Parts: sequence; C-alpha cells; structure tokens
Amino acid sequence: MQHGKYRFIVGFLAVPLGLYALFVVWPFVQSIYYSFTDWTGLSPDFEMVGFANYERMLDDGIFWKSLRHSLLFALLVPVVTIALALFLSFMINVGGRRRRGGPVISGVRGSALYKIVYFFPQVLSIAIVALLFAFAYNPDSGAINSFLRAVGLGGVQPLWLGDPDLALWAVMAVIVWSTVGFFVVLFSAGMASIPLDLYEAALLDGANRITTFFRLTLPLLWDTVQSGWVYMGILALGAESFAVVHIMTTGPGGPDYSTTVMVLYVYQKAFRDGQAAYATTIGVALLLVTLAFAAVVMRLGRRERLEY
Repeated sequence: MQHGKYRFIVGFLAVPLGLYALFVVWPFVQSIYYSFTDWTGLSPDFEMVGFANYERMLDDGIFWKSLRHSLLFALLVPVVTIALALFLSFMINVGGRRRRGGPVISGVRGSALYKIVYFFPQVLSIAIVALLFAFAYNPDSGAINSFLRAVGLGGVQPLWLGDPDLALWAVMAVIVWSTVGFFVVLFSAGMASIPLDLYEAALLDGANRITTFFRLTLPLLWDTVQSGWVYMGILALGAESFAVVHIMTTGPGGPDYSTTVMVLYVYQKAFRDGQAAYATTIGVALLLVTLAFAAVVMRLGRRERLEY
C-alpha cells in the first residue's frame, strides 16, 4: 500500500497546484513587482521607481478615505450579516413554539417557506440587486421615500445615496440584504446536523431560547460561523463592495468620495487614470488588509473544537 504513495499524491496535486500558482500566486507576484515601477498599463515601457508609489500612497488622502471605508465594510458588514443569519436560522430550525402533536423541537411556522424567501436574493446577480436598490433609493420616485410619504412621513425624505453621511450605510445595507440568505441556509444546514437530543436535554433543564442559543447552538456551530465570517469579510473587501459601490453611487464613489473603497480606487486608477503601477500599489495594500483581517478572525475565533 505504501509503494508509490508519494508519486500518486504528487500526480494528483501537480495540476491543481500548478494552476493555482499560475493564476493566483503569479499575478500577486507581478502586482508586487509592478508596484515598484511607473507602468501606465497602456504601454510596454516602464522604469523602476523604487518606493515612490508607496510614498505617494501614504500621502494620498483619497487612499486613506478608501481604507477607512473598506475597514468599516470588513468590520461591520460580516458582523451584522452573520448575526442576522444566525438569528433567522435559529428561529427557522429550533426557535418555534411546541405544537400539540408535533415534535418537541421545531422551527417557527412556515420555516420551509422562509428559507426560500431568504435565499432568493442569492439567485439574483449582485449587479441586478444594486440596480434595484439604486432605484429604490431615488429620493423623488424611489420606493423607500414613496413609502415614507404614504405613511405620513413626507417630511422625512433622505437623499440616501446623495447624502455623504448616509450613502455608505445605504450601500452596506444592500450587501447585508443580498448575502444574509446564503448564510441562513449555511447555518440552517449546520443546525440540522446537531442532534435533537441535546436540545431536548437543554429544554428539560429549563434553558430558554437565549441560553440554548449561546450555550449549545453557537459553540457547536462555531467552526461554520468562523469560516463564514472570513468569507463574508473577503466579499466585503472585494467583489461585493466594488459592484455595489460602482453601480449605485455617483462618481462612482461619491458624493465627495464618501463611498470610495479600496477595490474601487484600484479600478479607477488602473482603467480610468492610466496609472496601473499606482493601482497595483493600492492592490498590495488591499492584499495586506485582507490577510490581516483573515488572520485576526482566525486568531480571535480560535477555541476548543466541540464534537457531538
């Protein structure tokens, strides 16, 4: 059984590792290299400029704004999304009242329908979601302000995406709405694998819903929560934030750079301003932020593994 084991393993890993190195690792290496040049992205000619791009980045006020906004996305969006998803999935699976003739532990009435409803935004492209909410946030004809007028709150008509103090929060809300359904299904699958005997024992011991959630469900589901936290943070720092901000906001990134995030700033510098080298410098900073976020989450979330 041991004869040729390592050749067998290497044979299976060579192709995927080679593809990973070619399409993931090598672009990162190239980006770091180009960050030390003056490459415009439009010409094959460039010269080495040392740390000039990094010095420029540290003096760039817009970069610091985009960094601050990206950190807000990474810190707040995953926490709100996962907390809301945990609450909804708990209610769907084990948070219902005991019904006569039914199981001791069950979800709320209509839980199967709720799973479908919550997951529905995942069926839509993030671009479609952003467009729908851009219309909904319209201060004159949007659904939100129209609803406020219909209920007698005509004096409360926020500009939403036109207000520098509200625009970033409005964009964050869209990301939460579009992604929470995925985590509801993910956490529901994890909760469904927890033996009902544990919930019944907790019920016999007099534990209420809150105690059951924090003492039983969350510890047994922690590995899934931690993975979801990292995944959601990467989405908030990358593709999801870029798509929503680019489609919904004026500029994009406005008003007055109030919604500019790092990934959008990379795009603007590379493809709008023809400053590919400076864009890769910001991209290197984004890479460091993402790695630091993942490392902090994995370190803070480390705890003893529970089995059942």
